[in-house]
Amino acid sequence: MKVAVIGGTGLIGSQVVKNLNAAGHEAVPHSLSSGVDVISGQGLDAALAGADVVVNLTNSPTFDEASLAFFQTSMDNLLAAAGRGGVGHFVILSIVGAEQVPELDYYRAKVLQENLLAAGPVPYSIVRATQFMEFMDATMSWTTDGDTVRLPATPIQPIAAKDVAAAVAEVAAGAPLNGIRNIAGPEIFSLDEVGRITLSRKGGSRTVVTDPTAGMFAAVKGDVLTDKDAHLAPTHYADWLS
Repeated sequence: MKVAVIGGTGLIGSQVVKNLNAAGHEAVPHSLSSGVDVISGQGLDAALAGADVVVNLTNSPTFDEASLAFFQTSMDNLLAAAGRGGVGHFVILSIVGAEQVPELDYYRAKVLQENLLAAGPVPYSIVRATQFMEFMDATMSWTTDGDTVRLPATPIQPIAAKDVAAAVAEVAAGAPLNGIRNIAGPEIFSLDEVGRITLSRKGGSRTVVTDPTAGMFAAVKGDVLTDKDAHLAPTHYADWLS
């Protein structure tokens, strides 16, 4: 199959392209650097021409309220182009539990993206992943003050980006789900515990203090960002750190 991967040069997209091509498909990466702009619509018709599948892995440049407008406009443009191009399968990547955290603008924006896809004219699949292992350093940096890292005890189920990419590629190569597939890492931790594990491996003088008000994950109530019934990925956090 020919697969147009929009956002195909990023952390997940580049690996999705590699995985699909290794499986014998023709996966073509598209991004702003190649002249494809999901906001203006520039280059979309050419990018989707002849594609059997489109995988949209573009992301909002901000995590605030402006992310809602980004996903509204980008999905409107992509769905219109996919309809014109006769694309038979439209895949996006979203977040496990996003609809249960309306306090976060970005999570509401991802739910909007899902709803636009589900209501659109193209058969679709939504892959929802838990929090990426690769984002742990950034998560800790948001709430670091000197040698103290403040993190809430929010339950998370970290997944490696390579496992996310493998799942997205698998779904893209299959029949449209017209629904959602949840994927998650094999272990559930509290966020502050992951912080301590991470720092113990990296060394240094920083320590983690449990603070239920710290950072964006303070808005998350309960274990909504985890899913014991998801398709579980193979990579354990300790192995990923190694």
